[in-house]
Amino acid sequence: MKKPVTALLLLASLALAGPGMAQTASEHESHHPVVVQAAAADLTDLTDGEVRKIDKENGKITLKHGPIKNLDMPGMTMVFQVKDKTLLDKIQVGDKVRFRAETENGRYLATDIQPAN
Repeated sequence: MKKPVTALLLLASLALAGPGMAQTASEHESHHPVVVQAAAADLTDLTDGEVRKIDKENGKITLKHGPIKNLDMPGMTMVFQVKDKTLLDKIQVGDKVRFRAETENGRYLATDIQPAN
C-alpha cells in the first residue's frame, strides 16, 4: 500500500504548490528575458557594406551594402542616419564594414558600425 499513499502525497503536494509549480520548459522560459536569442540576433543582423561617404556634421553615412535581413531589404547604396556620431570616428571612405541597421520613426538608422575583418 505504499505506492498509492506515495502517489496521493505527490498529487496533494502539487495541488498545494499551486499552478505555477507545474510548468513546461517553454512556459518557464516565456517569462525570462530572451538573452540567448538576442545575442544570436546580434550576430546575424550585421550586414556587409562599403563606406561611400561620411557626413560627420549631420551624422550620416552612405553605404553600399548587401541584403539587410532584419529589414527585408535588398542590397543597394543608401544614406543612413547614425544613432551615435562617434561611430563615424573609426571608419573612412572606402572601408569595408559590418553594420546593423534599424528603422526608427520612419527613417533608416545605423546603430552599430564595425570595421570588417
